Amino acid sequence: MSLPSTMKAVVYGGPGKRTLEEVPVPAVQAPTDAIIRITRTTICGTDLHILKGDVPAVTPGRILGHEGVGVVEEVGEGVSNFKKGDRVLISCVTSCGKCEYCKKQMYSHCEDGGWILGHLINGTQAEYVRIPHADNSLYKIPEGSDEEALVMLSDILPTGHEIGVQYGAVKPGDTVAIVGAGPVGMGVLLTAQFYSPARIVVIDVDDARLEMARKFGATHVINSTRQDPVKELMAMTKDGVDVAIECVGIPATFDVCQKVLRPGGHLANVGVHGSSVDLELQNLWIRNVTITTGLVNTNTTPMLLKTVESGKLQPEQLITHRFAFADFMKAYDVFGDAAKEQAMKVIIVND
Repeated sequence: MSLPSTMKAVVYGGPGKRTLEEVPVPAVQAPTDAIIRITRTTICGTDLHILKGDVPAVTPGRILGHEGVGVVEEVGEGVSNFKKGDRVLISCVTSCGKCEYCKKQMYSHCEDGGWILGHLINGTQAEYVRIPHADNSLYKIPEGSDEEALVMLSDILPTGHEIGVQYGAVKPGDTVAIVGAGPVGMGVLLTAQFYSPARIVVIDVDDARLEMARKFGATHVINSTRQDPVKELMAMTKDGVDVAIECVGIPATFDVCQKVLRPGGHLANVGVHGSSVDLELQNLWIRNVTITTGLVNTNTTPMLLKTVESGKLQPEQLITHRFAFADFMKAYDVFGDAAKEQAMKVIIVND
């Protein structure tokens, strides 16, 4: 059966503008492409940054989204790992597997890929999506897996794990501060526990999210609207935290992180920043701190897939709302007003 000629998709119309439109179904353009029928997708904080105008490379007319699972409908003649009918997880990062950066597992800087879905090419908030370099950018879904749980492996869990936990060099016995209890902050919280830190302190402005963080393994929580997180963290430690992980992307949260690091500490910046921050290098240089930044490479996705398959990691706990594809705009409204709606991850179903 051939694909339909049109489909529904979320289209970016410039800062503050998004619509659910009827658009052409994508076609195979290169031998390494695959066309995927989306069955489950979601909305990311990065999509909200795009809508605020923080990512100027996204131009009007772009289909948004970089996360999802689905079914292979067509493959180019160069695709060898997948065939029509395969159920697949879509990585938020596209990788050719051949260039200098891919050979270093820096897939985010692939010379013919990286984070392009919903950014430089059309994305996954659509009924169908074209995935370039399919052999290296898709993962087979294990039989009997919870597809909704696996949507979390497109982006938030590998991002939290790689850019937060691994770059932050979390190790047994550490005190870790996670600033921001949104979906990526929760991804950091869940995967930091692989490394047995002694204390994980989660800071946010939303009591509902802090309560969820406790449920997921935070040893302490701080509501920064009622308590000064810098004072609280310094009071509960000898001289600051071993690892501070920034998961919001605003100057105030970065500032908390740089103020609470102990000598030899690590500041891992995960948040997407749309404006500059003040770097207090005059205070930091003498404390032997390490500051890291990054865009997820997704090189740990296969490992995370195994932890979900085994039940060690249960990312479906992060899902708070589900919507039909026709209600995509309502899903954006709810996710965009997460505090009021008590939303964490939303799932959009396309059956």
